[in-house]
Amino acid sequence: MALPRVLVIGAGFAGVECLHRLERTLRPSEAELVLVSPHDYQLYLPLLPHVASGLLTPQSVAVSLRRRLRRTRYVPGIAVGVDPGRRRVTVLTSEGAERELRYDVLLLAAGSTTRLLGIPGVSEYALGVKTLAQAAYLRDHVIAQLDAAAVATDPEERAERLRFVVVGGGYAGTETAAALQLLTQAAAARFPRLDPSELSWHLVDIAPSLLPEVGTRLGEEAQRTLRGRGMEISLETSVARLTPRSVELTDGRTLGTRTLVWTAGVAASPLVGTVDTELVRGRLATTPEMTVPGAPGVFAVGDAAAVPDLAGGEGSVTPPTAQHSQRQGKAVGRNIAAHLRGHPLKPYYHRDLGLVVDLGDAYAVSRPLGIGLTGLPAQAVARGYHLFALPTLTARARVAVNWTLNALTGEDFVSTGFQQGRPATLPDFEHMDLYR
Repeated sequence: MALPRVLVIGAGFAGVECLHRLERTLRPSEAELVLVSPHDYQLYLPLLPHVASGLLTPQSVAVSLRRRLRRTRYVPGIAVGVDPGRRRVTVLTSEGAERELRYDVLLLAAGSTTRLLGIPGVSEYALGVKTLAQAAYLRDHVIAQLDAAAVATDPEERAERLRFVVVGGGYAGTETAAALQLLTQAAAARFPRLDPSELSWHLVDIAPSLLPEVGTRLGEEAQRTLRGRGMEISLETSVARLTPRSVELTDGRTLGTRTLVWTAGVAASPLVGTVDTELVRGRLATTPEMTVPGAPGVFAVGDAAAVPDLAGGEGSVTPPTAQHSQRQGKAVGRNIAAHLRGHPLKPYYHRDLGLVVDLGDAYAVSRPLGIGLTGLPAQAVARGYHLFALPTLTARARVAVNWTLNALTGEDFVSTGFQQGRPATLPDFEHMDLYR
């Protein structure tokens, strides 16, 4: 008789934490554990701005699945369809072939993709920082712009290559803009034909304030810090149109640029639309126990799920943050084990621990447990939190060593070129067009 199969879609925080919990809770004779993911690593997403700026190597934030999961069978591929009635998931392999996988229990932890909003030119010309490949590509692209600007004879081309625009004033966009601005300022000093004062950085967001997640005071402090470094911040402004050499803003301005980084929010993986159950703001509706109503044996967590936030009041759902995804993964692992053993399930409850925003150059804003911090103490909290949250001692050691070496020796500004010839669009990097 075949063992019950637990099939997990997605190797992010939630999916890997669930499987790690199940490996420790269930005996091998109780269930077969299977993971579907396009990559054989768990990505520590909050540190991607450090990869894009060169503070960390890509391997530092890519935790090997085989190091964390010893009993789970890994299936490389992308889940593109779910049939709850037949208890089957359609998977597209890396070679482009389709296969169906059966399940007895399914965990949908497929995460999210960058939200494009249908603005002309964004899907074709914007750069993202949602995947490891995007972060590596972005670093290469930025350094390549400095190289090209240094030899450009046309003043208009030179200005376009030295103007960088980041859209999105949440923590991802703010950290990316801060880290890359420091990268270009340090790099430009190494180019004899470039003056660092020629660099132009713009942070654009539709919200009336920067970093609303950390509160007004800390958001204003971050804004003052970035403006003090020469960054122009445009609030209550968005993008009307993007072309290969310019961006038109909704306030009427047109900025010549070859680089626009798009971090204006995320949307649940398109996979959730194939489940044929209720959605809440584009995410799968779940019970507090993280089960999906109308889909027997299906659980959902992380960015793809609208899990009720019992700590946030009636009607609220947990935000799509790494903090909640990681803790939901552990909680759903316990519930799946209980489901297989016929025990009662427990609702998910977690009170937010706060947000940390690393602005580089020994500065950050943090709100741990509701306590507002700025400057070096805030950065110590931010980096300490990341070291603690990384899932393995090896990953923590690599990140700590990278940060230390960078602080002691500085960095070299090399465009590796390994991304040349790869499609650079957001849909291509994030596989947005594969779903049914």
